[in-house]
This record gives sequence, C-alpha cells and structure tokens, in this order.
Amino acid sequence: MHGSTLLRATAEKFLQAPAALQREAFGPASLMVIVRNPQEARDVIDRIEGSLTGSIYSDQSAEDESLYAALAPRLRTRVGRMLNDKMPTGVAVSPAMNHGGPFPSTGHPGFTAVGIPASLRRFAALHCYDNVRQSRLPASLADKNPNGRMWRWIDGECTRADVGA
Repeated sequence: MHGSTLLRATAEKFLQAPAALQREAFGPASLMVIVRNPQEARDVIDRIEGSLTGSIYSDQSAEDESLYAALAPRLRTRVGRMLNDKMPTGVAVSPAMNHGGPFPSTGHPGFTAVGIPASLRRFAALHCYDNVRQSRLPASLADKNPNGRMWRWIDGECTRADVGA
C-alpha cells in the first residue's frame, strides 16, 4: 500500500467475504464496516478474526448502554486490547497487555501448551482495557477494589488498595 488508505464496506458486503476483507495489509490501512442496526453489528463482530485492538465509539450520555453491553463482550473475545471512545495508537506497554490478539493466541511462543501449569498459562485469556468507562469495566478492574481483599497490580505495586488511594 502507498500512503494512508481507508477502506469502506457495508455489513452486507463484509459478510459475503469476511476472510477476503480481513487479509492482512502492511502499512497505514484500515477497514471501516458500516452497519445499519444492532443485528448487523453482532453479525459483523461474530465474523471478525483476531486483532490486536477493538474500539467501540459510543454516546457520551450513556443512552446506548444496552447496545454497548450487547456488543462489547462479543468484541472482547476477539481482541487483545479493548478500547472505548478512543482511537487505537501504538501497543501499550503494561503488565496487562498482550501482543498476540485474542485467546488462545496470547501465549508466548516459547511456552508449551502441554502439561500443568504451562497449558493453563497458554490458554489463559489475557485482557487489556483502554479508556473504558468505570461503569463498563469488570469489577476487578474498577478503581474501587470490589471486596477490599483482592490483590491487584497498580502503578507497579501489588496492593489491595483502591486506585488513587
């Protein structure tokens, strides 16, 4: 590819040839799939191959919470880094980040998938959330520790404290 390229497809066209429209392209290229309704959005998400990032842009007034709640879990299983209302940039370097796409491709190639605990590590689904609103995060990732006893890695330290405490 030469220069920045933005490709556009309707959900109908995408669903006719999802593999062809997801063939890897090196360089600054993106595919935008335009959906007409929530069902088309679900159908498209269900055909998306693994990706490093996935973004959902949503209404700031939270009028679309039920739609977000229906779509985000589907997209979450297909991406390594879930973003909300934010354009993906370079890969985040953090203890929560993985660089391999969705489960189970997140394991380091140096590890085996045979035996315990190697197989558990290989097939553990690592998740990274970026700019996701507090109300949309899993309880274990919210600023407030959900039960006060859970150990969490915050700012390079293992702690039971709330974020910012």
